[in-house]
Amino acid sequence: MTRLPIHPDPSPEPLNIEDPVGRLPEEWQAALSALGERPFRAKQLFRWLHQRAEFDPDKMSDLNVAFRARLREAGVGEPLHVESVHESKDGTRKLVLVAPDGARVESVIIPMTDLSDADAGAAPSDDDDDEPLAAKSRVTLCISTQFGCAMGCVFCASGQAGLVRGLRASEIVSQVYLAKRYLRPDEQLSNLVYMGMGEPLHHYEQTVRSLRLLTHPEGLGMSPRRITVSTVGLTPGIERLGRDFSGKIGLAVSVHAPNDAIRDQIIPMNRRYPLATLILALRAYPLPKRRRITIEYTLIDGVNDAPNHARELATLLRGIPSKVNLIPMNPITASELRAPKSEAVRQFQDILANAGYSCFVRTRRGDEVSAACGQLAMADDLVRKKREREELRALAKKA
Repeated sequence: MTRLPIHPDPSPEPLNIEDPVGRLPEEWQAALSALGERPFRAKQLFRWLHQRAEFDPDKMSDLNVAFRARLREAGVGEPLHVESVHESKDGTRKLVLVAPDGARVESVIIPMTDLSDADAGAAPSDDDDDEPLAAKSRVTLCISTQFGCAMGCVFCASGQAGLVRGLRASEIVSQVYLAKRYLRPDEQLSNLVYMGMGEPLHHYEQTVRSLRLLTHPEGLGMSPRRITVSTVGLTPGIERLGRDFSGKIGLAVSVHAPNDAIRDQIIPMNRRYPLATLILALRAYPLPKRRRITIEYTLIDGVNDAPNHARELATLLRGIPSKVNLIPMNPITASELRAPKSEAVRQFQDILANAGYSCFVRTRRGDEVSAACGQLAMADDLVRKKREREELRALAKKA
């Protein structure tokens, strides 16, 4: 009898897909169908990743062993891990998160203790017809979209650090899933704000993908009404965001100055998208009923905090459904600019309130752990590296 050679079973075809944790169910279904996997596997896998926040294929118990092996080979795993947690006296928690390539970003859990804290997301009056929340303490989570930032705002640590790279959608959404592990039993994630490191609309495609992942009904299923994207004023991105989500995603805009002369000095991007262009984009943003655009205004001593600046801002915003967040500047090591005096803040707020605007003063939260607004950046390290690069370029020019 002639013996036929015994060949081992062929290895399963590898699953090649970029940023696997950042894939939507329909993308998984297309990729898996091409490999002969049954269509329902896509939904199973998506639920493991985005509903249960489980990134280890070996723990996905209803998937067969061969499929789990394929997922491991495809790079399905935890996009970020928590390196450290810094908690301030007021309960604010800053999470330092690290990617496999060493990139470090920060996200911040902010307990919402009163109405002034609600300004970070949707104010209660904006959510009258939204779904009810459980009787737990509300928290807002502030997440990052980039490692560093290219916008260069003079009062912001991330902006002074410069941009290293953008985050993948998987890295953006994993900040939410990891932060939920650090909520206390009596806390519930109420609002999500894209206000951490980076400019979300400068990194538009990955930002939008992360929004679709977080709001997908088969995943976390977060209401778009409870998500706010903050921008320094990139008007093409504002227009796209309005079209892509029909205005359902909350919009916060870092105005920070009532005229171009001041804004040019503190926000370099204003030279490309000046206030007149920005205001037109805000007027055209397709807001649902009872929703308002959040206007963020960092008050800087002697720069933009005078009464005439408040009156000029009131005129600039006339006719735009908006609420104003006044943010007394938080100190950063990269700038000598100072916080305004308490009387200047009160007077500025009174002028806007008397002009008919809902105006809140942002409560300073987490500043002793560098978690307050404008302080996120892994600042000392990144700013030092940026200055070293600038010094090397200067020496090269002299040579």
